[in-house]
Amino acid sequence: MTIILPPPPGDLIDGASLYLDFDGTLVEIAATPDGVVVEPLVPALLAALSRRLEGRLALISGRAIDTLNALVAVPGLAISGSHGVETLWSDGRRAGPVRAAGLDAAIAAIRGFADGRAGLLIEEKPFGVALHYRGAPAAEHDAHALVRGLAETTGLDVQTGKMVIELRPAGVNKGDALRRLQAAAPFATYRPVFVGDDDTDEAAFVAAAELGGCGVLVGPARATAARYRVDDVAAVRRWLGGLT
Repeated sequence: MTIILPPPPGDLIDGASLYLDFDGTLVEIAATPDGVVVEPLVPALLAALSRRLEGRLALISGRAIDTLNALVAVPGLAISGSHGVETLWSDGRRAGPVRAAGLDAAIAAIRGFADGRAGLLIEEKPFGVALHYRGAPAAEHDAHALVRGLAETTGLDVQTGKMVIELRPAGVNKGDALRRLQAAAPFATYRPVFVGDDDTDEAAFVAAAELGGCGVLVGPARATAARYRVDDVAAVRRWLGGLT
């Protein structure tokens, strides 16, 4: 059952650690990952929030860390990329798993599948690969069948999202990313708040609640573990901008 959620209160991030998704939360979802438009106000907003929270701000995204760094370029910003698989700490330390042995073969199979099918887009990541079918919605069934089959042969996990299906290392999600960051300084001992829009963000909503915080859903009302909701990206920016 869908529950109507209230908007986040004005003091929600007071005494909190703040974790933000990127696509669909801070920026509008684009037809292709490379087509995303990052307006100057986004890195400026992140820098201001980080100052207000004394560094207790991080991005947790499905995008790779290096891609996010290139898009926002906020010095000292902690980032968890690839749905929690890789972590960049604010002091520059990085952590991630060993690249799966079967990943290159899986990428080759996905490329073979996409050849000659207009509208499909492959996004390679350091530890995984995503197949976007926003430009070819009729390919959804076949794309899911292919990627799920590759998951069985490689031992990688399947991650679904908005018009995308992805292979990534097993046993890691955005909730794990939040817990990892929350266990370390400067985030530890502060109440976690996670803001996100997609099904991939539900694990982080659950983790935040279990650690005494909460989630904020971005987008239409639906069944969710979040406690609050805002309508869209513009509403996220207005809310967070009013807190800096």
